[in-house]
Amino acid sequence: MDLCKQNANRTPRRIGNGAFTLVELLVVISTIALLLALLMPALAMARSQAHGLVCRSDLRQLVLANIGYATENDGFYVPAASDMWDNAGRRRWHGVRDRLSEPFDASKGPLAGYLADGRIKECPVHVDFVKSTDWSTSFEQGCGGYGYNMAYLGSRLWDAGLNGEQAFQQAYARTTRASEVANPTATLMFADSAMANNGTSLIEYSFAEPPFAVLNGQVMTEYRMSPSIHFRHGDVANVGWTDGHAGSQSMAQLDVTNAYGVDTSTLRLGWFEPVDNTPFDLR
Repeated sequence: MDLCKQNANRTPRRIGNGAFTLVELLVVISTIALLLALLMPALAMARSQAHGLVCRSDLRQLVLANIGYATENDGFYVPAASDMWDNAGRRRWHGVRDRLSEPFDASKGPLAGYLADGRIKECPVHVDFVKSTDWSTSFEQGCGGYGYNMAYLGSRLWDAGLNGEQAFQQAYARTTRASEVANPTATLMFADSAMANNGTSLIEYSFAEPPFAVLNGQVMTEYRMSPSIHFRHGDVANVGWTDGHAGSQSMAQLDVTNAYGVDTSTLRLGWFEPVDNTPFDLR
């Protein structure tokens, strides 16, 4: 009798080979899905932060390469586009090419000797840039998604002292001297960049354009340039400053239609505050 009572009081044991029931499996799957839902935003943010750090390191390497170039070239920074004056389009700060249908070859560029492996590293955020042999749709291939401050550092467009028939040629072929930069910590040298020549895609673009064009020392505030700073890290863009440090800047709230008729803010192209030439200028 006592044996029967003991058997009756025992907790029912799982029958079979100890497999989970369907309800238990659903509970486990739901728990895992909930944990993934909680972790995915944190993992995405961590990956984005890691990409941002690598990007800033790339920009800093570009700045240091340009400083090295200037050290060995009488203090003058690398030309942004030494043949821009005649629209040849074959020589840039990031490489050279024989034909317009080719991407630029960084290994033959003026900064190759100052960069690890002699090449321009690509931004770790893999922007889906248009790749084409048509010059009009992809004219700056090879710059890695980074743009140079051509207006104030990679040329002498800002120099009111240039005059005569060869002034325009000299403005692109000659550059700024390091000693002419009054505040290197606040003068942009390189930044995340891109260009939109339609409303749905981006092309590589190797110049970080200021808000206003400058020529012969005159800042032309009548119209804005096509913005090329690309805020691809969320709503921030990374910037390499002339003194060698790199950091991030938030996108200013500004509606701009570029030269191609594109609403650039929808593709995260714009400027950071202050939205004038101050961060680009030498003073």
